[in-house]
Amino acid sequence: MTALVSQRRGVVGPTLVALAAFLVLIGLGTWQLQRKTWKEGLIATLATHLAEAPTALPAPATWRDLAPDADEFRRVKFSGTLMNDREALVYTSGSSFRPDVSGPGYWVMTPARLSDGRVVMVDRGFVPEGRQDPASRAQGQVGGTMEIAGALRWPEPRGTFTPADQPAKNLWFVRDPQAIAAAKGLGQSNPGDVAPFFVEQETPPAPGGLPKAGPVQPRLPNNHLQYALTWYGLAAVLLGVFAFWLRGRRQAD
Repeated sequence: MTALVSQRRGVVGPTLVALAAFLVLIGLGTWQLQRKTWKEGLIATLATHLAEAPTALPAPATWRDLAPDADEFRRVKFSGTLMNDREALVYTSGSSFRPDVSGPGYWVMTPARLSDGRVVMVDRGFVPEGRQDPASRAQGQVGGTMEIAGALRWPEPRGTFTPADQPAKNLWFVRDPQAIAAAKGLGQSNPGDVAPFFVEQETPPAPGGLPKAGPVQPRLPNNHLQYALTWYGLAAVLLGVFAFWLRGRRQAD
């Protein structure tokens, strides 16, 4: 009797461990299938938005009602005056949304003042390393009111390893329009005067070619089915290995 109890105890521990690992692997596979559904919806939404002609910039009264899930990458157009003396540089090593751009380099984020005094941050495009100084691309420092067309974008998330921004050096590492605007002294009396989104400019091109604006063309990888099959496959392997081990254990007993 004692030997039988000991044998059962010797099986229970590995069984619980194998069961926990199996459930984790199945959970990961299911999560990847959920991610696949989400990614396919995102790709379809982006394709729809980017196929549409630019519409008027949303009215400031609606800015707080806009949401990335519904409105990001909508093409818009508006008139504004670039505040070139308050441009910011955001470091980039490249972009999956701009296949014509390869880093290292910088996005040039410039405030554009609307006719009512409110501000929309505009990503005017890319400049390569060594062209940070506006004097090196003076032709692109466009003055006066201009018509800008581009895609609505929301602040980029800051990753665990993203360096801290250095406003004193005019250097940022994520495109966060309101944080940049605040560092430039904009929206201090009323933060609502600065749009919570920015516009990634597509047209017109800057005189002289820099900053380099261009079409936003998302190319999002969708490998979630492959990942799901990998997790499910590992779960199946684990089940087979455990069954083989359990059979051998019983034969030995």
